[in-house]
Amino acid sequence: MRRLLNTLYVTTPQAYLSRDGENVVVNIDNEERFRAPIINLEAIVCFNYVGASPSLMGLCCEKGVSLCFLSTSGRFLGRVTGGVSGNVLLRRKQYRLADSSEGTAAMAGSFVTGKILNCRSILMRFSRDHQDKAGVAQVSEVAARLSVYGKAVRECGDVDAIRGIEGDAAREYYAVFDHLITAQKAAFRFRGRNRRPPLDNMNALLSFLYTLLSFDCASALETVGLDPQVGFLHRDRPGRQSLALDLMEEIRPYLVDRFALTLVNNSQVAPGGFLKKESGAVIMEDETRKNIISEWQKRKQDQIIHPFLEEKISLGLIPYAQALLLARHLRGDLDGYPPFLMR
Repeated sequence: MRRLLNTLYVTTPQAYLSRDGENVVVNIDNEERFRAPIINLEAIVCFNYVGASPSLMGLCCEKGVSLCFLSTSGRFLGRVTGGVSGNVLLRRKQYRLADSSEGTAAMAGSFVTGKILNCRSILMRFSRDHQDKAGVAQVSEVAARLSVYGKAVRECGDVDAIRGIEGDAAREYYAVFDHLITAQKAAFRFRGRNRRPPLDNMNALLSFLYTLLSFDCASALETVGLDPQVGFLHRDRPGRQSLALDLMEEIRPYLVDRFALTLVNNSQVAPGGFLKKESGAVIMEDETRKNIISEWQKRKQDQIIHPFLEEKISLGLIPYAQALLLARHLRGDLDGYPPFLMR
């Protein structure tokens, strides 16, 4: 299994990234604040319109390190990458399957089944661990209905119908998500999913973490030789990493939703770290973003036994493990794609 490398997140607005030999150097106000060997990095993610030297960009392309630029709110701006890599035969199989209605439905069904069952697992865990909390009955009812949705997806052969089932299941799940927040209720009350922009603290937290996970998924797919832009569940759109979004669907309940709830319920993130703009959009302060990134990196080091591979891996390697299984399926080594299912 692949070694889990580090992602360097740069959030200081005055930062400038440069190259010194085989090292990445972060300068702030013309003073060196951080350096790391490029060999230890898998990706560099820059917020707040950070600058980077052409020499560093060339080094990242040469070493296969993804260099991404995001706005303050986490909106994707651009990515610097080298030449196209990966197995062209594998990508051709991916494209052919994406052009097949039957193949597209089968793949979309796997991603959605994983998402629905993982959402159900989160609700069931809450029902078991918090039997004295308000809303347990509603949470249990939705968990039962998610089982029905999961079965419906497995029996469905039409991708548009699968998308409809996924949308219905997501609405049910988010309708009871507020019950899972057991601390700081007033500040992090959740009244439904909203984005672009997020309109409350909890949605801002979820959107930010989903953005981080999407880059991990895109990097994992590129690593195994797949095209992250050609997906099955999400429709093709110029600039959209559709396959990365597909892959993210099944693992974000486990990697992001649980993590966000832990941060809020353990008071590891405070309401004072969020700002509401005149437009109604909610953004994070720089210090809060740094703390969340630090906790995210720690979380990715935790280890589990992968339910299909039956190997001990770090949580941060789940996107890579699933991308590897997807590539094996496309090559014909696996009869079907096994989605990641929580235990």
